[in-house]
Amino acid sequence: MSGKTALEGLYPFLYGAGQDAAAVEAGLVESLRQKADHSVETKRQFFERNAGKIVAVAQAVAAVYRNGGRLFTMGNGGSACDAAHIAVEFQHPVTAGRPALPAKNLTADIAMMTAVGNDVGFEHIYLRQIVAHGRAGDGLIGVSTSGNSANLMAAFEKARDMGITTIGLAGMEGGAMARSGALDHCLVVETDSIHRIQECHVAIYHILWDLAHTLLADTRGGLADAGASEAKG
Repeated sequence: MSGKTALEGLYPFLYGAGQDAAAVEAGLVESLRQKADHSVETKRQFFERNAGKIVAVAQAVAAVYRNGGRLFTMGNGGSACDAAHIAVEFQHPVTAGRPALPAKNLTADIAMMTAVGNDVGFEHIYLRQIVAHGRAGDGLIGVSTSGNSANLMAAFEKARDMGITTIGLAGMEGGAMARSGALDHCLVVETDSIHRIQECHVAIYHILWDLAHTLLADTRGGLADAGASEAKG
């Protein structure tokens, strides 16, 4: 199937002679509406089905910090951007009154990643960093739309052996991440749409960040103070 043929199937209103501008705009608006509705519905279904699991992950993240551990994050492609975003949220909280917490984005060191990828293989780029920086009591979050990223799985398996709490955000059917015994927790967004998976992942880690801080509030004045800080933010 040619690129043009594929696009015609997705957006038939853009092709053909004598297209009416108003009709084209109406078609685009309808396409936008459908995508927005699908995004909202995907998130609604995920959070309804997984509320208990999300709370358990938030408790695990809070326990890492309560016990003096650090959080590591990893991902590939768009999920590498999510890994960076998670680490920034914990290090640089945007809500007033919430403390910075130690988090390291394993996708950030290009020299390290290319050295390991070139010398021993791309599947080792996160494994080597966990060996170098991780210790028992830390946490590791890996993000993958398919759940099948070999480099994430290698790092998860080593981290579990090291006594590190392992947390995965996946999509589709969860892939290797959902099937593996190397993960303590795995949150799966059950859709084949990469865009909807990634959109839901953003909502998940923002909520996890918020819940983890709420759970940690007892060490800095109680839940009432946490609520007051939220209002100020």
